[in-house]
Amino acid sequence: MIASSRSPLTIVVHLSVLLLVALWTLPTAGLLISSLRDKDQLAVSGWWTALSTSSQNLTGRAASPEAQVEKDGKFVITGDLLEGGDAKVSAFGFRPLQPAAFEAGKAADIGDGQTLTVNEDGSYEIVSPTKMEGTRGQRIFYTASVPPRFTLDNYREVLSAAGIGSSFLNSLTVAIPSTIIPILVAAFCAYALAWMPFPGRAILIAVIVGLLVVPLQMSLIPLLRLYNGVGAFFGVPAKTYVGIWLAHMGFGLPLAVYLLRNYMAGLPREIMESARVDGASDFDIFVKIILPLSFPALASFAIFQFLWTWNDLLVAMVFLGTGNDELVLTGRLVNLLGSRGGNWEILTASAFITIVVPLIVFFSLQRYLVRGLLAGSVKGG
Repeated sequence: MIASSRSPLTIVVHLSVLLLVALWTLPTAGLLISSLRDKDQLAVSGWWTALSTSSQNLTGRAASPEAQVEKDGKFVITGDLLEGGDAKVSAFGFRPLQPAAFEAGKAADIGDGQTLTVNEDGSYEIVSPTKMEGTRGQRIFYTASVPPRFTLDNYREVLSAAGIGSSFLNSLTVAIPSTIIPILVAAFCAYALAWMPFPGRAILIAVIVGLLVVPLQMSLIPLLRLYNGVGAFFGVPAKTYVGIWLAHMGFGLPLAVYLLRNYMAGLPREIMESARVDGASDFDIFVKIILPLSFPALASFAIFQFLWTWNDLLVAMVFLGTGNDELVLTGRLVNLLGSRGGNWEILTASAFITIVVPLIVFFSLQRYLVRGLLAGSVKGG
């Protein structure tokens, strides 16, 4: 009989995993909740208060004097600040510096013998002994307790913005080839470095490892100048989809080759030797044996490469441009937010719109990702 007891180390590992999951999940959950909240509530309280009533300082304007009616020798203007909403007014005022000078239901003297009364349900009444003049209504400042409000207006505003559809297609046009091309090239290169002996192979592997530490920002401008020079020589326009595909391929190849080479080098040598005995060439071995066995590693890199190219903004702006016809989704959303980025409701909704496609890719390939991570950890007897 085997006793099933958990060691303290196992408990610590499980708790650490739970902590990491919580650290990753809570911000995402907060972003989702914020994207569904009313923009006025989002501006005054955090997402963790989404289910509680919030107190907001609001501003309204009474009806113009044209709406006044005469009652019992006095002129009266009535209306509703909340427009039939379910909020409750606790205090009000008629000066910006004193927005809560009077309790709801009490009459406030606003001058010239006129009184203003704002009730808890948002209804107001302005009473004047003489006929009121002018064309603009009285400004009313009030504090209201607003219950939780959830809406899809934030998503409607983002999705209805001009150019979102074309930018979405531009992002797909950039991300899909920029993921497939590096994988194809890196797979051939990784097989050669893993199973085909040739002079200088070790030096080439060292160079690839060294390229992993080169920052993208350092190589961006020299690569662009080189590409522009080659394009001018062959008469090819500078900013095209081919250019950004080649750029993403160049930036992604070192990591792809390094990961795939290490994975392929760990495959059983006996399989390749048996295939060579049967007369298979290197190309046959690569296509019929290596690629099927390496699919978990290929899928794992495809996930990370697609996430990077889909969320990229810097490379897209440099190699593709910022025109309306070339702008990718991330660039379009940046323009939608404006230079100050103060529209939180648009920001949160935009964030979830951009991760829809990456989530589909991740959940479609996650089983291969797990197999790639666990490859070689379990041996059968």
